[in-house]
Amino acid sequence: MKKLVNNFILMLGLCGTLTLSLPSYAADAPAQDQATATVAEPSAAPAAEAAPAPAPAPNKGDTAWLMTATLLVIMMTIPGLALFYGGLVRSKNMLSVLMQVFSIFALITVLWAIYGYSLAFTQGNAFIGGFDRLFLKGIFDPASGTVANAATFSKGVYVPEFAFVAFQATFAAITVALVVGAFAERMKFAAVLMFSALWFTFSYLPIAHMVWFWPGPDAYTDDAAGAAATAISGWLFQKGALDFAGGTVVHINAGVAALVGAFMVGKRIGYGKEAMTPHSLTMTMIGASLLWVGWFGFNAGSALEAGGTATLAFANTIFATAAATLAWLLAEWLLKGKPSMLGAASGAVAGLVAITPACGWVGIGGGLAIGFIAGLACFWGVTGLKKMLGADDSLDVFGIHGIGGIVGALLTGVFNTWSMGGTGIVDYVNNTIVNTSIGSQVWIQAQAVLTVVVWSAVMAVICYKIVDLTIGLRVTEDKEREGLDITEHGETAYTR
Repeated sequence: MKKLVNNFILMLGLCGTLTLSLPSYAADAPAQDQATATVAEPSAAPAAEAAPAPAPAPNKGDTAWLMTATLLVIMMTIPGLALFYGGLVRSKNMLSVLMQVFSIFALITVLWAIYGYSLAFTQGNAFIGGFDRLFLKGIFDPASGTVANAATFSKGVYVPEFAFVAFQATFAAITVALVVGAFAERMKFAAVLMFSALWFTFSYLPIAHMVWFWPGPDAYTDDAAGAAATAISGWLFQKGALDFAGGTVVHINAGVAALVGAFMVGKRIGYGKEAMTPHSLTMTMIGASLLWVGWFGFNAGSALEAGGTATLAFANTIFATAAATLAWLLAEWLLKGKPSMLGAASGAVAGLVAITPACGWVGIGGGLAIGFIAGLACFWGVTGLKKMLGADDSLDVFGIHGIGGIVGALLTGVFNTWSMGGTGIVDYVNNTIVNTSIGSQVWIQAQAVLTVVVWSAVMAVICYKIVDLTIGLRVTEDKEREGLDITEHGETAYTR
């Protein structure tokens, strides 16, 4: 039985990637884990029903890996993203960017514990979860001193639910923090925090639920049970959208909100007329390096198990990122005459973004192809497309995260197929691995992309408008010219 589970859990089949509840891969299986699961009812209840006697013991190796991955994702945000963004702004705004990223991380993790986790990863309807886990109630039983279990992508394999809660909290936090790069150097700190709370609630949580929530592999015992389990899953999960670690939930979601913000907050004073060059590419390079290292937790951790699928995601995170870096440098060298450090860092992030939805679903050849294509596409995104749009997306959030996420999500449908070296998906009812069709899967991926683009854009417009009508979005012209470090925080990043 154990051998059978190991052979098929690896390929999960529908959607997603990191969710809490019952991910689908077999840790040893060849590369088909699905990191999509979300916890319909993340607590120990489902597990207890499956095993009437004592509750199943969590796998200690998987638990240790998931906690390690969580730490790596925290490092991606603070200090990784903070330094990457901070180095790209002018010195008078360095501290403000660090403050925004650091404070958003704290804000979103608190909101995650209060209501975010419950709305994203418990059963509600196809678009949002319920309130079973408000304040994370029901996970820890003080009477017995026990912690509820959350399923992984393998049948009968569990981790403590708190490990999954913490892991997913870091995803929510970095997604919201990514948005600030679009309106860096001109938005009020209070406005940043208010927008972050609103957009997290009305965009991140529903999309996470739509893409990643399902009742888990143990619910798929026969055809009728499988149909019932799928019917209570998230809307895009029901469609079969594949997002291993957040191409739609994190990157497209954040990229679209960032672009909307660039338009609604407006251009920086002097944009296009004054030099606004990065003040420290050294800091940016350090930040990009921390992002790359931390991304292994982001991608490989989404397998929720320390097995074969995790290693596939890990390897793709190396190779796709390197391919994207080289592609960006090549394009820059050919078109601008010189390859730059900023180009290398930007190309690496583009590759990381694009491989995120695909890392556990595609083979190494597919990963290299996705990385290379993303490097070229995102280079165009921050040059040609940015000029076409005319928005002052300060740190190219949409050009890299939005475009990279779209490219990666669509190409997941291409390279997931066996003919392209991909893993296919798992049929949990029949305990088999099945192939996907490029045409049909790309169409499913396109529906997921379009859904996220529209949902995020609409919610972002509403949230920015609420903030503007209440406390206002922008600092005054005098404060912007002086710099947000002093005017918003009374400090400077560097002594003069």
